[in-house]
Amino acid sequence: MKVILSGGGTGGHIYPALTIADAIKKQCPEAEIFFVGTQEGLEKNIIPRYGYELKYIEVAGFKRSLSLDTLRSFCKLFVGLGDAYKIVASSEPDLVIGTGGYVCGPICFMAALKGIPACIQEQNAMPGVTNKILARFVKKVFLGYEAGRKYFAGSSEKIYTGNPIRTEILEHEKNAALEELGLDPKKKTILVSGGSRGARSINKAMLEAELKLSGREDVQVLHATGDINYEDYIKEIKARGGVKENIIIKPYLHNMPVALAAADIAVFRAGAIGLAELMACGIPSVLIPYPYATANHQEYNARAVEASGAAKVILDKNMNGEKILAIIEELLQNEEELQKMQAAAKSLGKPEAAEIIAKSALALVKRS
Repeated sequence: MKVILSGGGTGGHIYPALTIADAIKKQCPEAEIFFVGTQEGLEKNIIPRYGYELKYIEVAGFKRSLSLDTLRSFCKLFVGLGDAYKIVASSEPDLVIGTGGYVCGPICFMAALKGIPACIQEQNAMPGVTNKILARFVKKVFLGYEAGRKYFAGSSEKIYTGNPIRTEILEHEKNAALEELGLDPKKKTILVSGGSRGARSINKAMLEAELKLSGREDVQVLHATGDINYEDYIKEIKARGGVKENIIIKPYLHNMPVALAAADIAVFRAGAIGLAELMACGIPSVLIPYPYATANHQEYNARAVEASGAAKVILDKNMNGEKILAIIEELLQNEEELQKMQAAAKSLGKPEAAEIIAKSALALVKRS
């Protein structure tokens, strides 16, 4: 059996594809799996590190306004379709799965055109343009959020599975994680992260909150500022008098699964995969959606989680230290509400998503 996976541009498209690939390997060890991406996306550096072959096509995303770049992208689309045709024709795959990003458009479309079973996985509550188009041609659409269903047309089967997450996310026990990180098991742990590169607006608000939380006996904060923000953050917080040992500030958390296992409350952006990991771990969250995400999809993600009772949402434009601290204090002082949010988060968690997607996709091969 030969399987093509395609998803690129950002880690939010690439890592779900890798997780699905690993699940396919578990269920069908003899499967030959390779990826299709572009030379410009992060997949060029990420995919080979996981031991999978990566083939390239030339294609570019479309701007949302008419310009010379739009014309160039249109021309590249035809080049990409030609590249995709050659890959599909030469490899003769039994199954193709796309996980978003413009790169998966040509390969999934060409597979569907040739009658090869094709599926897509959409991580966000507000789908991307490529996946909305592909839904009219593929056999199955795997939904990260039930709220995304209404945006897909076509006869493809829409299946709510949740988003695929790394298996190591659930491998760590809370007390062991606290010990590994040098944290106090008697205190509530607040995990703060604006993503791998950090978020200046979250850092600015948390600086004010951390100055107030400093020295408290009931709470500790583990805050990843992002490498590029770390030195400025430390300089500013020292200028304001510094913080006590219950406030731990790092440029980056190299073992996020351990940090998640230790957390009681999270302050996060609302990227689909980060949220899926929070939900699988049952962590109540304060979400600040990235305001410049394509089609504002992070706010749609955050609102879907908020509606379930698992999160509180603050829009970036409205955020400040006072507001974020007020929510943290509310949760720290109200154990009953915190437990309800934990239960709501856990109910949204889909740690088995990758296995379900792999099984459902492979069923198409057996049927065909």
